[in-house]
Amino acid sequence: MFRPYPQLVRAGFRRYATYRQAMLAGLFTNILFGLLRAAVLAAVLAGRGTVGGYDLATALTYVWVGQGLLVAVLIWGDQELSRRIRSGDVVIDLGRPWDLQAAMLAADLGRAGVAVLLRLLPPVAFGAIFFPFRFPEHAHTWLLFAVSLVLAVVVSFGIRFLLNLSAFWMLEARGLIAMWGIAAGVLSGLVVPIAWYPAWAQAALWWTPFPALFQSPIDVFTERGDALAVLGHQVAWLVVLCAVGRLVLARGARRLVVQGG
Repeated sequence: MFRPYPQLVRAGFRRYATYRQAMLAGLFTNILFGLLRAAVLAAVLAGRGTVGGYDLATALTYVWVGQGLLVAVLIWGDQELSRRIRSGDVVIDLGRPWDLQAAMLAADLGRAGVAVLLRLLPPVAFGAIFFPFRFPEHAHTWLLFAVSLVLAVVVSFGIRFLLNLSAFWMLEARGLIAMWGIAAGVLSGLVVPIAWYPAWAQAALWWTPFPALFQSPIDVFTERGDALAVLGHQVAWLVVLCAVGRLVLARGARRLVVQGG
């Protein structure tokens, strides 16, 4: 029953591992933008001590962990499924002896594994070497961070999967996917910490899946708040998004059959 999925994880890993030069070029860009973000946040905190519970070391840790998570979690550029829907090739995918949602998730986890090695660990190491950095004080935090990272990847996949499925009903899904990328960058805690937003905005955002993408794993790493509550928020949205994804895929598949696909 589960036989093809570990193989798909490995296939996803090997597929993205072949683009090492692109990964290294992206890593250089990541670090460059990390330096710019670090300078901005350091300027904000200059003379203030702390803002929203972030001192200088915590803010810089937020920057470098966030830069590392950027490609692992992935909120931009994933349009492969929508292209296959537009071309009709999704019929082949639906006819294969697998669950399409689970198969694509397995491949995405393999992709994320490459990103962790080549795009997460180097920026974090760079930040830890050259800047004030706040490592976890408790050993179990490392395990909780790993769990939170996996949950963030799956939540991101769930959202990207739904956005791509919109191609069953829309002639072109790229605009919707692009709008999501812009909104997610601002609302997920990637650009600035959610703790720096007004109280009403913080409360509203924590009712959405946005914080589960970046703010949650960063909060777990920096040991801000209740880690189990943060993980619970991620798990809840993972369940909701995967369930909705299955429903929408089933409806899309029926629509394909009705249209003679």
